[in-house]
Amino acid sequence: MLLACPHCHATNRILDERFNDDPSCGRCARSLTKGAPLALDETSFDAVLAASRRPVVVDFWASWCGPCRGFAPVFSAAAARHPQFVFAKVDTDANPNLSARLSIRSIPTLAIFGGGQMIDRVSGALPQAQFDAWLGQAVSA
Repeated sequence: MLLACPHCHATNRILDERFNDDPSCGRCARSLTKGAPLALDETSFDAVLAASRRPVVVDFWASWCGPCRGFAPVFSAAAARHPQFVFAKVDTDANPNLSARLSIRSIPTLAIFGGGQMIDRVSGALPQAQFDAWLGQAVSA
C-alpha cells in the first residue's frame, strides 16, 4: 500500500503484512501509524482497515467545513495521546465514492473500525473529553 507520511507528506510504499510493524517514513524516519493522523483515500482506506490489528479511528471531513477545521486539533492531539489506535482522515470531497459507500451524509463524521468492520460512528465535532470517552466506550462495547 502507499501511505503519505502524516509528518512530512512523503509517499511511502508499505507491504500490507508489515503495516503492524510500526513502519517509519523513508524521508523523515518518523512513525507512519502513530502520533499523527494518516491521510487515506479510496485506494488506501480498505488496505489500512484490512491490515491493521489496532482499531482505526477515521475522521471524515472537508476543507470548507468550519466544524471540521475546528475539530482537527482535537483529533490530532488524540492521535498523539492514544497509540493503541491508528488515526486517519478522509477528505470526503476528494473521495466521494468512499463517502457514498459508507453513507457519510454529514461532516465531520467519526468512525471506529476493527477487523475491517465499522464498530461505531458519530456525527459532529466533539470536545476532547467527549471524544476520548467515545473512543473508550466504542472499543469496550
